[in-house]
Amino acid sequence: MLTLHKLKVSLTIISICILGLVLWAFVIEPSRLVIHRETLQIPNWQTEHNGLKIALLTDLHVGSPHTGLDKLQKIVDLTNAEQPDLILITGDFMIQDVIGGKFVEPEPIAEVLKGLRAPLGVIAVLGNHDWWYDGTHVTNALRSAGITVLENQSQKIDLNGKSFWVAGIADQWTRSPNIQGTLRNIDPNEPVIVMTHNPDIFPSVPARVSLTLAGHTHGGQVDLPFLGRPLVPSRFGEKYAAGHIIEDGKNLFVGTGIGTSIYPVRFRVPPEIVILTLGK
Repeated sequence: MLTLHKLKVSLTIISICILGLVLWAFVIEPSRLVIHRETLQIPNWQTEHNGLKIALLTDLHVGSPHTGLDKLQKIVDLTNAEQPDLILITGDFMIQDVIGGKFVEPEPIAEVLKGLRAPLGVIAVLGNHDWWYDGTHVTNALRSAGITVLENQSQKIDLNGKSFWVAGIADQWTRSPNIQGTLRNIDPNEPVIVMTHNPDIFPSVPARVSLTLAGHTHGGQVDLPFLGRPLVPSRFGEKYAAGHIIEDGKNLFVGTGIGTSIYPVRFRVPPEIVILTLGK
């Protein structure tokens, strides 16, 4: 039988643990920044492009708590330090109604991102939050900073005497994705990397695509031990929530992003810069 003293001690310990978890989830983890490195073996890839290093940035949500322009500059510096060959950004530069957030216009965001360096360029697609704000405005700001923005468009990249393509597919929630139309004019013998904001288009991506890159989910922002991710903005639940997914021989990688949306919380899903090294 618990004595009053033991009960008080137990309640104190429980209270400290709860306070510590709240502090971690709302302050410490959202303010972190990790480098997530993976090597992927992907189909329909060329030997000449083995070792291609891609930096994947997604869901920057600049203006969300712990993700201001100063942190964006740190992201740029850390990404450049990885010396990627190509930088791909899969949307959601902007915020709407995140608790504790402070709205930042596209121009200062683009001015910081202008510092990104990669010999094969910096390519972006827009996300739902960008279009809920003003996609044309965001696009113009990014392009003025030298960043290529694709929407149902593709770009050919030449490397080591061979070519591959980056195809940017429009956001599923706010626009009209056109996968087949975007791929139609690409030589079927040349590899294609598809980038889009929302991974829910993945089942519709044809097998000819070597790799699909996406964001949007934030990895659910919370990943509870034994219980998983209680809230993932996807009609597939946790299936495409985070990381490398292989399905029917096709490859998808979903970055968990940098900022936060709605609630400024992250638990076991730290903000990440993804560095992917590709091979066949």
